[in-house]
Amino acid sequence: MRRRDFMGLTGLAAGSLFLPSLPGFGGTPVDVGRMLEQIDVAVKKRLADAALNAAKSAGASYADARVGRYLNQYVFTREKQVQNIVNTESYGVGVRVLVNGAWGFAATNDVSEAAVAQAAREAVSIAKANARLQKEPVNLAPQRGYGEVSWKTPIEQNAFEVPVKQKVDLLLAVNAKAMENGANYVSSTIFQVNEQKYFASTDGSYIDQDVHRIWPTFNVTAIDRASGKFRTRDSLGTSMGLGYEYLTPRAQDKIAGPAGTGVVGYKLRYDMLEDAALAAKQAKAKLTAKSVVPGKYDLVLDPDHLGLTIHESVGHPLELDRVLGYEANYAGTSFATMDKLKSGNFKYGSPVVNIVADKLQPGTLGAVGYDDEGVKTGEWDLIKGGVLVNYEKIRDQAQVVGQDHSDGCCYADSWSNVQFQRMPNVSLRPNPSKLRVDDMIKDVDKGIYIVGAGSYSIDQQRYNFQFGGKLFFAIEKGKIAGQIEDVAYQSNTQEFWNSCAATCDASDYRFLGTFFDGKGQPPQISAVSHGSATTRFNGVNVINTARKIG
Repeated sequence: MRRRDFMGLTGLAAGSLFLPSLPGFGGTPVDVGRMLEQIDVAVKKRLADAALNAAKSAGASYADARVGRYLNQYVFTREKQVQNIVNTESYGVGVRVLVNGAWGFAATNDVSEAAVAQAAREAVSIAKANARLQKEPVNLAPQRGYGEVSWKTPIEQNAFEVPVKQKVDLLLAVNAKAMENGANYVSSTIFQVNEQKYFASTDGSYIDQDVHRIWPTFNVTAIDRASGKFRTRDSLGTSMGLGYEYLTPRAQDKIAGPAGTGVVGYKLRYDMLEDAALAAKQAKAKLTAKSVVPGKYDLVLDPDHLGLTIHESVGHPLELDRVLGYEANYAGTSFATMDKLKSGNFKYGSPVVNIVADKLQPGTLGAVGYDDEGVKTGEWDLIKGGVLVNYEKIRDQAQVVGQDHSDGCCYADSWSNVQFQRMPNVSLRPNPSKLRVDDMIKDVDKGIYIVGAGSYSIDQQRYNFQFGGKLFFAIEKGKIAGQIEDVAYQSNTQEFWNSCAATCDASDYRFLGTFFDGKGQPPQISAVSHGSATTRFNGVNVINTARKIG
């Protein structure tokens, strides 16, 4: 091992210590200059054809090849110091085949035509072995080929082209702003991802996609040295399917929270400096905030909070592979079983609950032109007027619910992993009529306004749950009555969504994203966003997380 490689790998490991979790940390250390190089699409097509031709010659009835190049950059800082800067690259080819009604898969990081053809033959051998044990053959929904097409995340500024120094300067300025406003400690990070994905199949598709994502985040800590108490507040920005322009603030992207909270939300642009200053002040205020009195409250949930609840209580239980029990060993099953869909009248939520799945919304993490089976992406209803109407599906699941096409939900997090069914963007539609947050709060006699995703717990069927948050404000007789602490709410999915009383209009609509949604064995991660406007839920049980039981 060369000294340069050793230093890069040890630096990578050290940098990961400053993250709460980074399951997607992978690839080989690489310099910035190489990250800006592009691979000729003609080269990718030759590799894909080598795989497809070898698979067909070996007996595959269907085959697809994914040529993937995955780039990651992580910049870590704390107070006045740069903790680490990490660049990684992963490049290879994965080949999936169907033989005698069974799947086979193999992959290689040797990106030569001979090696890729050999991987295809290995995939066929695996499929033939699987076919001896498989009881029912795979039944793929039909999919036409699209020929040679391309899609790119509609970014304004490639984050990988922005000098590292510019990113470091921004993060150190964020840290300074937090310290100036009362933080005792602060750490900040920028993560960025570029997936260069080329998909080809025996259906006749050759799809070249360039996917970009970015996640700027920080954590501030305020300490009361007399008591030893400390409180934190994370960033209210989120991960987005955008370029570096996400970190260029615009006035039209700022959404003021309810009067008396000082909260600011962000749409497609994020003011990291402003948020850091607010975070320090709000973390300090937490130190003296009153502890919540347990009981029933009307909850007014900010989009930066509600996105996680949507993810766990709607996005996951409506994955069809989970419903069918395919994920029972690792990720669990779902309470939203097939009989509930077939009944045609299962009341998942109140009549104001309209939840849509999509892979289209600009700026979202899940936005792509085509999924990892070459299916053109779209939008479809999951819950309409409160009633369960559909699931999230891929090609070999469509026939289970009598559907003749895939929803375009197939994804693999690397060329080295087989693609399977993953969650699309799942979002709550806003109110078609005008309703602002302050107007919503006027109708609340006893309630809590909750901002930011916090800790949570949910059972293996995605039914009984508990959610916390980052910031909590008491609502008394239609007005904000100050910051409170130690709040978590408990409910079950159906009870909770049936308590949904109102949503704000589209002017308040924002996204919460996650880079690291884990699923599968061996585990893979995916990135999705959840859109919503501020939403009210009536009569929800709230507990005090600081009180001891017994």
